[in-house]
Amino acid sequence: MLSDPLAELRAINAKFIHNFVTNDVKSHDEIIHDRFLCIMPDGSQWDRDAYLRYWATAFNPEAIVYLDNRDEMITIYGDVALVRATNKYIRRDKGEEKTSMTIYTDTYLRTDGNWECIQAQLTSVAPQNWPGDETIVRTYIRGHLQIDRGRAQSAALAF
Repeated sequence: MLSDPLAELRAINAKFIHNFVTNDVKSHDEIIHDRFLCIMPDGSQWDRDAYLRYWATAFNPEAIVYLDNRDEMITIYGDVALVRATNKYIRRDKGEEKTSMTIYTDTYLRTDGNWECIQAQLTSVAPQNWPGDETIVRTYIRGHLQIDRGRAQSAALAF
């Protein structure tokens, strides 16, 4: 465990994204709360078990050929933290590529010194609201990490 909550949350967010790209359910299980809930872009609500089942196969590097994580903002309110960022992804389906972005807000609780995500909410982003490439934190191509700017591009507030 790091002594700096902001550094801890940056590292956990990087791990969250990496777990998705590598379909690492075991590692992901360690950072989500027992009462975790995910609100998907269509408004459906997934409990922890449904979410982890999805997580096991959600990323396919042949279908998601590009993924970046950008515009990261971490806000800490004592033992509660909001981690917000946007993922840009290019999906390939039947030879056609479609570029989209999804913004997420993950809510973390610090219990016994450990941060755990208790809720994730994802929302599709219209192209006119896409954050710029200058805010890219990390980039994956076909599931392989290419760029990790980590702290250099992260913004944070603590209250």
